[in-house]
Amino acid sequence: MGQKVNPHLIRLQHVYNWDSRWFNERAYKETLLEDHTLRKVLMERLRAAGIAKVEIERSINSVRIIAYVSRPGMVIGRAGTGLEDLKKFILTFFRDRKGKKHMPKIDIRIEPVKEPNLDATLVAKNIAEQLIRRLPYKRVLVQNAERVMTSGALGVRILLSGRIAGAEISRREKIQKGTVPLSTIRSAIDFASIPSLTKKGYIGVKVWINKQEGK
Repeated sequence: MGQKVNPHLIRLQHVYNWDSRWFNERAYKETLLEDHTLRKVLMERLRAAGIAKVEIERSINSVRIIAYVSRPGMVIGRAGTGLEDLKKFILTFFRDRKGKKHMPKIDIRIEPVKEPNLDATLVAKNIAEQLIRRLPYKRVLVQNAERVMTSGALGVRILLSGRIAGAEISRREKIQKGTVPLSTIRSAIDFASIPSLTKKGYIGVKVWINKQEGK
């Protein structure tokens, strides 16, 4: 089961919380699509700041957006100018979709990622970028795995799949250090899957990080 199900999915409510926290029965489809689009554009806009995830909380007339980034100074900017530009961008996003009459109140929070080497999304993005720059994949796997373990993880697993190093036939390469119990619900397993677009085609990058034992 651990190999087939997203580790975040089977740990919702037990270890992790939902990234979107709201319920709108009348406009569920539209709101869900709006969350997906907003999260996608924010992940692209804040890529340079090392964004890990975006959480969205909705109430009747307000939307709270929490962005977790490894370099919050790049988002906030000098005297908060970057944060104001980001708020204007989000207001424009909602204005284009809802119109001026139904504009919600926007609350933006920027939270720092305390240890980027323990965030599966940031580790997977780093590996994907290194593969695009044609660095040796074995050295990339070993260095990133050691960096994660040095940061205090109980275990890490990294899987590459595709035309690795430009090979004619696709294959898989995996490295694992420590323990990564995928079927143990109480274990806080962070998971991310990021595609790496190289000149020879896509290489899939999957990262599992066992942060700590659950209570």
